[in-house]
Amino acid sequence: FILPEDQKSVEEVLQRALTGTETANYTMPLMSKLGKRYTVLLNATMRRDEQGSITGVVGVGQDITELNAVMAESKRVADDLVRLIETANAPIFGIDTQGKV
Repeated sequence: FILPEDQKSVEEVLQRALTGTETANYTMPLMSKLGKRYTVLLNATMRRDEQGSITGVVGVGQDITELNAVMAESKRVADDLVRLIETANAPIFGIDTQGKV
């Protein structure tokens, strides 16, 4: 289900597609029947008949919920490492395989 607070923006995306303006990579939340929240990457394009007239909209959505969670965790770990290096009380250095500092 499209959440009530997102219905207007989704309608605008679909209306733009009906007038010939495609939308790529529109991120929107969806709610399942069981109440689970998902994040979907939506692409909307117009559907045309043999004469080229717009007859509808084709929307393709991809569930990116897990991808977003993995990316957020990666950012958190990277931020922790940066903070560790910036606040270390001892020197931090690296040595390559030839023993060079």
